[in-house]
Amino acid sequence: MATGQRGADYRGFLLLSILLGTGWEAWAEKIHYSVFEETDRGSFVGNITKDLGLLPRELAERGVRIVSKGKTQLFSLNSRSGSLVTAGRIDREELCAQSPQCLISFNILIEDKMNLYPIEVEIMDVNDNAPRFLTEEINIKIMENAVPGVRFPLKEATDSDVGTNSLQKYQLTPNRHFSLVVQSGDDGTKIPELVLEKALDREEEGVHHLVLTAYDGGDPPRSGTASIRVTVVDVNDHMPVFSLPRYQVTVPENVPVGTRLLTVNAVDLDEGVNGEVTYSFWKITPELLQIFHLSSTTGELSTLKGLDYEESSFYELEVQAQDGAGSLTKAKVLITILDVNDNAPEVTVTSVSSPVPEDTPPGTVVALFYLQDKDSGKNGEVSCSFSEKLPFKLERSIDNYYRLATAQNLDREKMSIYNITLKATDGGIPPLSTESHISIHVSDTNDNPPTFSASSYSIHIPENNPRGASIFSVTAQDPDSDKNAQVTYALAEDTIQGTPVSSYISINSDTGVLYALGSFDYEQFRNLQLRVTARDSGDPPLSSNVSLNLFVLDQNDNAPEILYPALPTDGSTGVELAPRSAEPGYLVTKVVAVDKDSGPNAWLSYRLLKASEPGLFSVGLHTGEVRTARALLDRDALKQSLVVAVQDHGQPPLSATVTLTVAVANSIPDVLADLGSIRTPSEPDDSDITLYLVVAVATVSCVFLVFVMVLLALRLWHWHKSHRLLASGGGLEDAPASHFVGLDGVQAFLQTYSHEVSLTADSRKSHIIFPQPNYVDTLISQASCEKSDSLLTSIDFQECKGEAPSAQQAPPNTDWRFSQAQRPGTSGSQNGDETGTWPNNQFDTEMLQAMILASASEAADGSSTLGGGAGTMGLSARYGPQFTLQHVPDYRQNVYIPGSNATLTNAAGKRDGKAPAGGNGNKKKSGKKEKK
Repeated sequence: MATGQRGADYRGFLLLSILLGTGWEAWAEKIHYSVFEETDRGSFVGNITKDLGLLPRELAERGVRIVSKGKTQLFSLNSRSGSLVTAGRIDREELCAQSPQCLISFNILIEDKMNLYPIEVEIMDVNDNAPRFLTEEINIKIMENAVPGVRFPLKEATDSDVGTNSLQKYQLTPNRHFSLVVQSGDDGTKIPELVLEKALDREEEGVHHLVLTAYDGGDPPRSGTASIRVTVVDVNDHMPVFSLPRYQVTVPENVPVGTRLLTVNAVDLDEGVNGEVTYSFWKITPELLQIFHLSSTTGELSTLKGLDYEESSFYELEVQAQDGAGSLTKAKVLITILDVNDNAPEVTVTSVSSPVPEDTPPGTVVALFYLQDKDSGKNGEVSCSFSEKLPFKLERSIDNYYRLATAQNLDREKMSIYNITLKATDGGIPPLSTESHISIHVSDTNDNPPTFSASSYSIHIPENNPRGASIFSVTAQDPDSDKNAQVTYALAEDTIQGTPVSSYISINSDTGVLYALGSFDYEQFRNLQLRVTARDSGDPPLSSNVSLNLFVLDQNDNAPEILYPALPTDGSTGVELAPRSAEPGYLVTKVVAVDKDSGPNAWLSYRLLKASEPGLFSVGLHTGEVRTARALLDRDALKQSLVVAVQDHGQPPLSATVTLTVAVANSIPDVLADLGSIRTPSEPDDSDITLYLVVAVATVSCVFLVFVMVLLALRLWHWHKSHRLLASGGGLEDAPASHFVGLDGVQAFLQTYSHEVSLTADSRKSHIIFPQPNYVDTLISQASCEKSDSLLTSIDFQECKGEAPSAQQAPPNTDWRFSQAQRPGTSGSQNGDETGTWPNNQFDTEMLQAMILASASEAADGSSTLGGGAGTMGLSARYGPQFTLQHVPDYRQNVYIPGSNATLTNAAGKRDGKAPAGGNGNKKKSGKKEKK
């Protein structure tokens, strides 16, 4: 049990030391406990938590554990009760032998503070060992003439217990010749002696048998016995005598096995067998018999195995010399072992704190280790050091414990692991040393923010980039590890022209890749300033920013824009005036253009692309000024058309054109007077081209009309065939008057294509435009043709009128002129020719006229198969009986030729056989058109 008074003395000081976080190694007093040997495992020894001022749960939380020097742990800590208990069976005799007091010392380590607290446990003896004699039988030879009162020493018994449990007394079986006397030795041992009480007579009894019993003082007492055999011999006058009463020798522990240590010598003055002396050990343990050997004849004492100072530094032996008659003498042999530096120091690492946070303050204990050397004196004095220049220091603790503490701040980014080599050296000659390695890992703390390789970045990206394209990548490095080094990226919130930056740019939070959310326009903004934030995942997180300057590079995506002359909004054309008296280089006008691009993409150049009079005007390459290149002549036309091209210098270049109309006259009234006398020159080449175009269009239209008529004939033939079959059956009295079936199917094929021929007075080329087809919904009746056969295989409108088809289209009437009021467009707004030419063969108009005339014939004959009444041209079935010819408009008055000043009017006059007003053309050809 623990010593109560002593615990009360130091308990308060110990609690104060723990609260202050300081050690108490300097305090010599130890915590003392006591426990009996041979107790069961887990037996209570002491309340260690109470004595250390801790709670039971803190044993595990603060890493409280036992550190001892021995290899065997005799005690352990009970984490639930906070008590010190036995770890197994404890044998006091095994630990301390015959020592009066058996003390076991160890230390309690509090891991979190690296503090050591010495503990001392006294092992109390119990009477678990009985006295024991080294030999079970003791042989003694006594001369028959021995005088009563002579004493004969006996081999004593041994008891491993101590105190009252040790050997206390001897007892001899009753006998009339012998008695027992017990003597006390210098070391307190009890030595039994056999005393002769009555003279012996060998002839009467040659051998005497006795029993010697040894008793200890335990409760109950234990005993051990040995038998004594006394042999009575003849008379021996002299006993062997040793040369020295005590032999001493000092030898080093490293003597070789078999080395002679000393020689004992005894002399017996008798002769013969009574003078022969033999040597043997008198008092020796079985362990010593394995170390030393004594020659029985020579008395030489030698070693059987190596000596070890660390096991025993001194041996005390007793030897005896006995003659042939049985007389013996004893002597002591004292052997002193000298220490030799044959043991290197040992380093025992008790505790290591690894990993150690890098923000650990200097002076923090990170390791605790114990140094020991089995040698003694100088050979056992151990010093410790480490040679590397490391941020650590060594501190001496209690006994031979050392602490490894930090000497300065640690930085994991510079060194994440320290391999420390501890070197322990003793003071022997030569010194011996031992190296031990300790690895200290430095754990990371979030003490480094992410860093970018540059303080700012410049990004150049061309405009019109594709959406979602990667435009740049930023990377931040964090020298920390694990989560502290996991970097995420984000755009700092900002606005550009009132719009958040996130609407233009996005960033991948894991990789730092920037993406364009839209297509950039250089003309909208040219520079974008962003801030990217890199943040680690530490606690608390650290971050850093970097600036990004995004420059949008211009691309040639804007064509030049003409500012002057501006395009009119009312459909008119602006006219520039150039006096006929202008000299070469006269500034007529200036073309002004701009380009929204910049740099070379906005550098503009001007050139004259087309002119009605080449060589008359020139355009400044860089100024856009339109100047006369030569003097104006009377033969130069009044109206000059110029096409000026403006082109930038991009790749590829873009351009724009503007058409200028220059009037060559001295004043505005002159311009108006000249415009009234302008005539469009008829050039042979233009007339030929126009003729070829009209013929081609007519040919295509005729082929199409033939196809439609053939198709109609086939359908009529099929209809007529089915009609005859029905008539032969006799059941068709209620059939409708119409001789056609499937009219809707035929209507889909009656299409006419209108061809628009554009002829311009000042162009050498003509244009043909093919619009969408127009559909005719009226069928020509069979009765309109003056033939007796009711089933026609083909329909020819010209044959119905009895006229042969014309082999060639008649040329246009160039003398058909119109007054100013008959011209198309806004009156007076066109500077056209008074002598407009009627175009050749407008097919859609002529076909309509032919159908109207054919329908009129039907109405006159009263034989329309479409069920229409008179004067309805066969349309009353669709539009009603009130629909008459007077409701049919003359479509010719709405037909005009684009690009020409001619228009069709006065169609009624043609039906009456009259020429149009002002017309002096070919009346015969006009009559043919009338018949069509």
